[in-house]
Amino acid sequence: MTRRLIVAALGGWLLTAAAPHRVPVLVELFTSEGCSSCPPADKVLEALDPSAIVLSEHVDYWDHLGWRDPFSSRATTLRQEAYARRFATQGPYTPEMVIDGNVEFNGSDGPRALEEIARSAKREKVDVRLTRADGALKIETGAVGRSFDIMLALAEDATTSQVSAGENNGRRLHHVAVLRSLRKVGTVKRGASASLTVPLDPAAARQRAIVFLQEPGLGQVAGAGSLVP
Repeated sequence: MTRRLIVAALGGWLLTAAAPHRVPVLVELFTSEGCSSCPPADKVLEALDPSAIVLSEHVDYWDHLGWRDPFSSRATTLRQEAYARRFATQGPYTPEMVIDGNVEFNGSDGPRALEEIARSAKREKVDVRLTRADGALKIETGAVGRSFDIMLALAEDATTSQVSAGENNGRRLHHVAVLRSLRKVGTVKRGASASLTVPLDPAAARQRAIVFLQEPGLGQVAGAGSLVP
């Protein structure tokens, strides 16, 4: 599915999806290079990239089926398993898309993704401002109505793999915003705002920095911000 087809599926979204401004909506895609159903979802995520804050999160439970995804991690699988418990699904699956921690669906469904992003963008958001300086990331947030974890994700801006085994054998796969690390860097308490500085490894200068405020227990995401290298 091309970006043009995805956008055309909801004609009224054309101008928004094409604009360079990213709305503060977090789109997580749980995917794997070992899954033959995932490349269409990867293309959906790439098409959404200019309009939302996206993360490509590669799970590791496909790695024993012929191809070890070089971007997979156990931590990502555990995050998806926690979402599965929260959403009461039968279990983790790929491709799965999660919008602002509120809703999950098949990640290949471009029109549904646009609908959910538009719906989430209408909700009140907490401002998240990011600046890089002297090998660190400064994070500032607006005031919050309840407590949130401050999560920092570092992601490769874009990657390409030539798959030589497994279900996608022979395919050249492209990904955007590939998650490399995700950690809690702080907490913002109810009625307060946050201002903190997080030291970064030199390699992070070439990566996307994505910060989002999420309720403990993988709950709702109330705000997000990103810096693209």
